[in-house]
Amino acid sequence: MEKLITRKGEIRRIPLYVDGLDEKMEGGVPEGHIVLVCGAAGTMKSSVSFNSVYNEAAMHGKIGLYISLEQSYPSLLNHIINMGYDLSKVNILLINNLSNISAQLEQIRNSKRGTLIFADLGCIRREIKDIKVTATVNEGWINVIKNLVKKIKSELELDLFVLDSLSALYVLSKFENPRVELFYIFQFLKDLDVTTYLISEMPLDGSRYSEFGVEDFLCDGIIHIRLTQFRRQVVREISIVKMRATNAKTDVFSLEFKDGKFQALYGGQNPLL
Repeated sequence: MEKLITRKGEIRRIPLYVDGLDEKMEGGVPEGHIVLVCGAAGTMKSSVSFNSVYNEAAMHGKIGLYISLEQSYPSLLNHIINMGYDLSKVNILLINNLSNISAQLEQIRNSKRGTLIFADLGCIRREIKDIKVTATVNEGWINVIKNLVKKIKSELELDLFVLDSLSALYVLSKFENPRVELFYIFQFLKDLDVTTYLISEMPLDGSRYSEFGVEDFLCDGIIHIRLTQFRRQVVREISIVKMRATNAKTDVFSLEFKDGKFQALYGGQNPLL
């Protein structure tokens, strides 16, 4: 449940750990916010989201859950390690059996280190097959993900959650009334009071930041990452489109990943020639 504050200083923030960008939004994303991280393929949306969760776990002992509906667990971890993240600094837990989740969580219950939990897509698919035929495909996927998040929150605590991606969820599910169904999904996440990053593929025409457009209004923040061609180079650019309870700069920055760190630099927009 969203907390009522009495003064601005009470807002706790989760940095993206992008040098040059966190400073432009008063230190980071307000704790408990639901943020769309949107852009086209190859913009490093997933990497920017993971970067925040990893550093919170490694530096502050937080617990993060990462659910990928597109990328396998080995592929995801190989990518993370290849980027230079030191996974020895955190606990790594793979949830691959939803029927035995309490025993898996028990392994790290008393650990003083931060924890990254990865949910294997295969176990979610198997769970869907076990759902009664009276349930729709949409209800199956959504309910399994909800139950998993609630279980971790209640038994182990949960600070951060990444769903990668909304677009994949829409392919697997069929929303009959997106405006209503998405409202209840966002309300569920808001009631959990978990800082959430929702990866969102933008339409090719760039007309909106999400599939249905309603997500743009329901979310607390929007971070837009895009690829811009300049001469023979392609530059990644990042901007804060929206961030509630934050005096955020909406400038466009070039986004670079170097020596294991993200940086946002001025000069993101192409100069006039």
